[in-house]
Amino acid sequence: MKPFAWNYARPAELAPVIDQYAYDSTLQLNVLPDGRPAIMDRVLLAAVGTTTSTAGSATHFDD
Repeated sequence: MKPFAWNYARPAELAPVIDQYAYDSTLQLNVLPDGRPAIMDRVLLAAVGTTTSTAGSATHFDD
């Protein structure tokens, strides 16, 4: 007998991958392929919702 919830379960949808920016450790921020800060591209920000990185976690134990 299968659990009741399995009658309504659906496979998870994969989130779209957006790789239009990368972390620049020299500048310590995310940059677009042309070198501008990712924060400058409002359309990109609207699509991804954030440009956070894990840079602080590598250097601070309390992040």
